[in-house]
Amino acid sequence: MNILGDISCEEFLNEYWQKKPLLIRNAFPDFESPVNPDDIAGLALEEDVESRILIEDVSNQTWQVKHGPFTEENFTELPKENWTLLVQAVDQWIPEFADLLEQFRFIPTWRKDDLMVSFAPKGGSVGPHYDLYDVFLVQGMGQRTWQVGPKCSESDATVDDVPVKILKSMQTDHEWVLNPGDMLYLPPSYAHHGVAVNDCMTFSIGFRAPSEAEVLQGFTDHLASELTNDQRYTDPALKDASATPALIDDDAIERFSQMLQDKINQKDQLKTWLAQYMTEPKYEDLHEPLEEELEWLDIDSLFQEAQHLTQNETSRWAYFKDEGQVSLFINGQPQPFKQTPETQTLAKHLANERHTTTQEILSYLVDPDCQRLLLDLINGNHLYFED
Repeated sequence: MNILGDISCEEFLNEYWQKKPLLIRNAFPDFESPVNPDDIAGLALEEDVESRILIEDVSNQTWQVKHGPFTEENFTELPKENWTLLVQAVDQWIPEFADLLEQFRFIPTWRKDDLMVSFAPKGGSVGPHYDLYDVFLVQGMGQRTWQVGPKCSESDATVDDVPVKILKSMQTDHEWVLNPGDMLYLPPSYAHHGVAVNDCMTFSIGFRAPSEAEVLQGFTDHLASELTNDQRYTDPALKDASATPALIDDDAIERFSQMLQDKINQKDQLKTWLAQYMTEPKYEDLHEPLEEELEWLDIDSLFQEAQHLTQNETSRWAYFKDEGQVSLFINGQPQPFKQTPETQTLAKHLANERHTTTQEILSYLVDPDCQRLLLDLINGNHLYFED
């Protein structure tokens, strides 16, 4: 299925990705939501689920934000209109949403963040705002009117005393009503405002975009953790400083600059840090390894009985290649395995595919090194037999 409509993947990436908004009618033909509003409200009752309710006082143009977990009484106390329930990372709780994310695999999977579901009755909204990352907005139920404006920045005024960046004013360049199956793509920083026409659900697929400050701090912290106190600044070509002993001269600046450049320009270290950083789970406590480790004899027969081996919804995968080696990372941790042509091919396949049919990997099951790799991933609860 091409969720981009009449536009090819190449055309979308060249002309729209991080450049301009795009409305795609009927991106998901005959779309049926895998959840209903009661399902989403039920998730918001759970302790481990991040959720919020935004209530708008239209007459006073003020907002109230409440954070979950909620109770059933909280929902009975809500007004009939002008509120929104937001539930994060629903893809980690409902496998059908993790499968929905597979439709966006033309974007690297290590860039994906999560899928958020919003439910709102008539008039419900989170206000005019902008995000600092790419987002696809899929209409799951009902109708929502979307207004899209120009790019914003920190200089644009926002409403005070609200833990959400709601714009005080917004210019509207486009306005559309989305029906179930329609999808709106928004690049980073574009102003947008969605208002429920009736009871509706919208599925927001966001992508990770670390700030330059996060990259700089994260990578330098990683580099620093690899260094020792014995590695220090040196100046063997020091010149007589008696005339101006307090001066930090250009030679000293150059030596420090070179020291930093030598460390920063370590691409091998950057690969390791990036794979670790971009696979770190947003909700670490949601993932747990198996309580009791299995042996190969415990699972061997399952490869004959089950049809699919599936990535756990709470696992984030990435790998990089370096001098004939495949380095696999899951949830911020390296996954060591014996490097052979067979294990490397298997590791790449398992990382790239959310669902792997057991028929696809039968030839690997007689290889002891591949058995160990599969067993480690299953014991780590990164893979499970779907059936």
